[in-house]
Amino acid sequence: MSQELFATRHLGIRPEDLPAMLKAVGVQSLDELIEQVVPHDIRLPKRLALPEPVTEWQYLEEVRSKALRNKVYRSLIGRGYYGTCLPPVIQRNVFENPTWYTSYTPYQAEISQGRLEALLNFQTMVVSLTGMEIANASLLDEGTAAAEAMIMSYGLRSRQAVKEGRNLFVVDTEVFTQTYDVLVTRSAPLGIELLQTDLDSYQFTGKEFGLLVQYPDAMGKVRNFKGLTERAHAAEVLVTVAADILSLALLVPPGEWGADIAVGSTQRFGIPMGCGGPHAAYFATRDKFKRSMPGRIIGVSVDRHGNPALRMALQTREQHIKREKATSNICTAQALLATMAGFFAVYHGPEGIRRIAENAHRAALLAHHALQKAGYKLAEGPFFDTILVDSRGEAVIKLRKLAEDAHFNFHHSLKGIGLSFDELTTDDEVEWVVELFCQAQGKRAVPLPAEVEECIPPELRRTSPILTEKVFNSYRSETEMMRYIYKLEQRDIALNHSMIPLGSCTMKLNSAASMIPLSWPEFGNIHPFAPAYQMVGTREILQETEDFLAEITGFAKTSLQPNSGAAGEYAGLLVIRAYHIANGQRQRTTVLIPASAHGTNPASAVMAGATIVTVDCDTKGNIDIEDLRRKAEEHRDTLGAFMVTYPSTHGIFESRIREMVDIIHRCGGQVYMDGANMNAQVGLTSPGYIGADVCHLNLHKTFAIPHGGGGPGVGAICVAEHLVKFLPGHSVVYMGYHPEAIHAVSSAPWGSAFVVPITYAYIRMMGPEGLTHASQYAILAANYLAAKLKDSYGVVYSGETGRVGHEVIVDCRNCKADYDVESADIARRLMDYGFHAPTLSFPVHETLMVEPTESESKAELDRFCEALEAIRAEMEAIKQGNADREDNVLKNAPHTAPELVANEWKHPYTREQAAYPLEWIRECKFWPYVSRIDAGYGDRNLVCTCG
Repeated sequence: MSQELFATRHLGIRPEDLPAMLKAVGVQSLDELIEQVVPHDIRLPKRLALPEPVTEWQYLEEVRSKALRNKVYRSLIGRGYYGTCLPPVIQRNVFENPTWYTSYTPYQAEISQGRLEALLNFQTMVVSLTGMEIANASLLDEGTAAAEAMIMSYGLRSRQAVKEGRNLFVVDTEVFTQTYDVLVTRSAPLGIELLQTDLDSYQFTGKEFGLLVQYPDAMGKVRNFKGLTERAHAAEVLVTVAADILSLALLVPPGEWGADIAVGSTQRFGIPMGCGGPHAAYFATRDKFKRSMPGRIIGVSVDRHGNPALRMALQTREQHIKREKATSNICTAQALLATMAGFFAVYHGPEGIRRIAENAHRAALLAHHALQKAGYKLAEGPFFDTILVDSRGEAVIKLRKLAEDAHFNFHHSLKGIGLSFDELTTDDEVEWVVELFCQAQGKRAVPLPAEVEECIPPELRRTSPILTEKVFNSYRSETEMMRYIYKLEQRDIALNHSMIPLGSCTMKLNSAASMIPLSWPEFGNIHPFAPAYQMVGTREILQETEDFLAEITGFAKTSLQPNSGAAGEYAGLLVIRAYHIANGQRQRTTVLIPASAHGTNPASAVMAGATIVTVDCDTKGNIDIEDLRRKAEEHRDTLGAFMVTYPSTHGIFESRIREMVDIIHRCGGQVYMDGANMNAQVGLTSPGYIGADVCHLNLHKTFAIPHGGGGPGVGAICVAEHLVKFLPGHSVVYMGYHPEAIHAVSSAPWGSAFVVPITYAYIRMMGPEGLTHASQYAILAANYLAAKLKDSYGVVYSGETGRVGHEVIVDCRNCKADYDVESADIARRLMDYGFHAPTLSFPVHETLMVEPTESESKAELDRFCEALEAIRAEMEAIKQGNADREDNVLKNAPHTAPELVANEWKHPYTREQAAYPLEWIRECKFWPYVSRIDAGYGDRNLVCTCG
């Protein structure tokens, strides 16, 4: 073969480096190391039954042939997904730029200022358009955002309302079907009662705590909800609005007519439909509810020099800290998509957004007028971009055929035919659509009117300004926009700068070959509710990916619907819940969770209606088997599931994992395996082979979908045969039906289907041997770091043979006592060395958890170790009295360029020590944009929009 296999490019460790690394670890071969790390009794007896690998060129040819099997018809279906134009300046400089798509969630704020500003722009855009007071930095999709609003409203009930047992959430009949489906899923485990009814005539009974309306509604009508809102508030009911954000450029925003929460999708702001996602949802509310709002919030603070600096605010609300007391299990946003939507608003500005909204509205007015003139009956009432045509009988059949022959998709329902116009609509297109309707009646085409009368009454038309902030009024030329994006890009560390050594986050290579097809219209311009024959290529990729993942995990079937890792946890637990209910054991709601588990585990379990029982860990970090046995027996009659991460959250392959599984099964429970650390399992063992019943997979970790600065994510779940019939279905798209299947867990049938081809590419190009080698090399890299750092820092946990898994916990717990240095100081000093910090103080306080992955080279691992060794020397200088205990390079890190070039330098160490502590840093210095951020100041003085 003339071309090299992809694995040789993906795996960072070169064959010539293996001998030195194996020698450092103290083994003769890679096989010997794996034997010492992975318990022999769970090793797979045979290689994965996956197709042989293809080269990058072969893959692109193969996926091109699949793309061409899709039929890209012009979609006027609407229903939450619309045609839009991603400006090329954003496509090339953000969507296709690894600085933006390979960066991590901005927990290390000092080296994340670019994407933090981009997300602050997004929040400001949402606040401006919705008329609310505060917004978060995105949620997963419109349906799950609506569910989060329902749950937040439920949590905000007064003591009296709780005492009265208010548990009714009322949903208007004209809310999108897919949104209601998610509400059904999310309400049941929490004891929330749903009622879908016509809210125009609804009389409150005293049982309600919240309601949801769609604005404009699902049939396109713009309704005045001010009176309903006043009646709801009088009844102590919170009002949530699912609002089309583009329409709010023309319509009175929810905040102005009294809504409490506004949610929706920002897909219309330049994000491809992509068969349903990922798209950034928005969530906005009143300032008084800010501490109850789910998701991440970007806030303005200051650094140690008093300069403005951005960070994630109010983090104590999140499940990482609250665990089972959290009111949400949100762990992933849609940061990359929110960034793109925010840039869309920056580039177009208020006049551009209004122009786009007016274009969609004018097209609907023209079509409405012409179709009425042609003799069609249309739904009455004001509308924004969607009209409903009353058409029945043979004319409908004929019209569907005419439309499909002309490559148009309309929305067909029992109420009529819906036409949703958008940014891409032209007068010619409207004429074409009208002509199709005329042909269906056997009539001559009706010309479009020169002028049309406005249908939105004054009381519903927006008069307040939008997007008044400077950032939305400064960058109109492509040159200026490109430079603004690049300015922010320079403030962030991403994988194109250096290794991002975060434990359990698997920041591996996101290959260019796997990303290229995402720019193709054959994948991007597919509506999720388009007919199946139009997405043959996409469905083939989705089905093959599901099959690949089932083989890799050792399970029977996969669902790609969950669109984040936490959503995958939740979906897996709901499948287990449904299984118990089907077996007449509804009482099985106790979930055992190790003390070391990630915070989303207990949070997801609570969202799934479970009662949490914590299982202790022993002094070596392993799950205490006897405590597990004792608690499983104690809760035998109510035991629903055991949630276990494997390798453990401490990075260890616990040898007694099968014993744990047996304990749970004997007590009637199911075993849920968290796939956060699947990067160490693939090809070596599997959840199914170990004996688990369900697992979720973070495709944005193990399977190479980019992290995107905090999203998108995909949390696919794989299940054993006895759980297959409970996998989530969908109310709009037929996905195989079983009466006991759980309802949808996301708005779109395949969740974030648009990014699944990345995982497909990874598996196809790696092949069974490459995937196995990836796990082996990840384990080698972690043990190499452990060997290099054990003397200077120490390793907190290791397995029975003294080995770690694919990640290593570096011990910094003595640094406070010995040097008055905290792990956070080390993390910030690493920024001066050009590295993102490892995972900080999790799962063990005052430690650094490092996961090097398989895609980093020995040279990069050595640089990282050299940086940590140099920092150790800097700490020793403090201990020896050669550096000031307060004014030193660690306490003042990171150091910014303005500080280093200032005329005055008051520190006892040199500028060179601050900026260039090692010689190789001079070659490509990353300059942190701000210095150490005052987190407390930002929370005490909360500002979540740009000026």
